[in-house]
Amino acid sequence: MIVNNVLLKLKNQDKNNINKAQGVLLSMKGKINILQDIQVEENVRPGKSTYDLLLITKYASLEDLDAYLTHPAHLEVAKYIGGVLDTQASFCYEIK
Repeated sequence: MIVNNVLLKLKNQDKNNINKAQGVLLSMKGKINILQDIQVEENVRPGKSTYDLLLITKYASLEDLDAYLTHPAHLEVAKYIGGVLDTQASFCYEIK
């Protein structure tokens, strides 16, 4: 199993903006069949040097992750997130 973690820092860190971004990310659930699991967590200890959201997605293989990245539902979400995103960091690993 492949687990991809993406930390997201938004340009506007208002609670409403964070909640909206979280909802947009979660909207992919059930729309992308190769996406085995999706979780979006809000940082409970926000600050200037922290990230606002953590996106955790799981796939059967790296090929499925690559297919997810080009899936129309993901591209639509990525377009919105790209408009509100300040910076991001990602970490991908395999569970054997």
